Amino acid sequence: MKNAINAEYHLDKIDKEIIYMLMDNAKTSLAQISKNVGISTTAVHQRIKKLENAGVMENSISFLNPRKIGFKVVSFIGVFLEQPSHYQDAIKALKEINEVVEAHYTTGDYTVFLKVLCRDNDHLMEILNKIQKLKGVTRTETFISLEQSISRQLKV
Repeated sequence: MKNAINAEYHLDKIDKEIIYMLMDNAKTSLAQISKNVGISTTAVHQRIKKLENAGVMENSISFLNPRKIGFKVVSFIGVFLEQPSHYQDAIKALKEINEVVEAHYTTGDYTVFLKVLCRDNDHLMEILNKIQKLKGVTRTETFISLEQSISRQLKV
């Protein structure tokens, strides 16, 4: 039997409409969704639970706007590790740095590619110093985002 987490899930038209409404506003009521998609609130609730259990929908949360709380610098940092064997330890240490909001194990030049949020360039320098001191890190390469032009969830 296939692992439910790794199995591909077929989304029908109603599933997609429910997902799009929740992506637009995670606080949309079951009654409003029911009215828009033309099924009962119980059926909407059951579909949402089925989507969550299948791992299609992972969270229904609101996101903070980092700029509004003082985190005005968005940077991407390519991390070069001395040995691939340092990866797990590096990730464990990076999880302890709150400003690191994404970490990707990548192909290409970098072993790890990070998204980091900072208050300003001085704060970014502090974070870079922490990252560069991690065991196995040989060097980093930093890119500062000047503007985020697209931010969206995948629509299927």
